[in-house]
Amino acid sequence: MALEIERKFLLPEYPAALISEQVIRIEKEQWIEQTYLAIHEDQELRVRKIHDLTSKQLEYTHTFKKGHGIAREEVEYSISEGLYEQMITVHQAVPLIKKRTTAVWGDHVIEIDDYEQIQLLVLEVEFASVEEAESFVAPEWFGKDISTEKQYSNKKVWKELQGRNEK
Repeated sequence: MALEIERKFLLPEYPAALISEQVIRIEKEQWIEQTYLAIHEDQELRVRKIHDLTSKQLEYTHTFKKGHGIAREEVEYSISEGLYEQMITVHQAVPLIKKRTTAVWGDHVIEIDDYEQIQLLVLEVEFASVEEAESFVAPEWFGKDISTEKQYSNKKVWKELQGRNEK
């Protein structure tokens, strides 16, 4: 099982000026619809529909994650549209929808997630090791480090969306 090592930050505003100044170079933009099929303690099973806004291509993934914090085990693989649609139809949940901007900032690839249903802007940076993640000093514009704050996790936000839909 692969280890995903990342830090997350509560981005106070979209860094449009840094993009226009080419301090940040956008590589791709995607719309992601994410639905959790099962959540138990530190484990989650989810599916995603990923629409690449440049190529217009659609991709579907199935992911298992285990753990909390900056390092978690992850297995992700592609699935067919048919399998994705079957799972979504059976589950009948509201997907979490976000626009993901993948960009290069200095020596790092960053991902900015702008959530459609709630006011939330999160910046993620992935690392090769826990040591590298722990020693990383984020610039002030990244905002508050929320790497270990469960209230900002995608699965927590997704659960809250389900509650809103039932009302």
